Amino acid sequence: MTVFSRIIAGEIPCYKIAENLDFFAFLDINPLVKGHVLVIPQKEEDYIFDLDDNTLGNMMIFAKRVAKAIKKAIPCKRIGVAVIGLEVPHAHIHLLPISKESDTLFSNPKLKLPPEELKEIAAAIAEKFE
Repeated sequence: MTVFSRIIAGEIPCYKIAENLDFFAFLDINPLVKGHVLVIPQKEEDYIFDLDDNTLGNMMIFAKRVAKAIKKAIPCKRIGVAVIGLEVPHAHIHLLPISKESDTLFSNPKLKLPPEELKEIAAAIAEKFE
């Protein structure tokens, strides 16, 4: 069971943004930028491109809804999208509020945000989720 599956199961706490029967979105606790969100399928699958077409398409539609909420809640020019897939063997999409291209560099130092600030960011994004 991956760390993401344990988050979905409630075994590990997270800063949840949204969920439905198929997908789950939560803040990255080691964000590149404020408002960095992960979108994952509820069903554990290692590699995003091993997902069936319907699941992958619906995951992107769910991610689009989350991205719109992030854009309303976090000052930025765009929401960047990245799929790296090496960190956790559970398919996931990174949604990053960005104002410049370098905001998407995973080699950048990660932010260290206090739990209260993460909670506030998650609440602000969740409130805008439709």
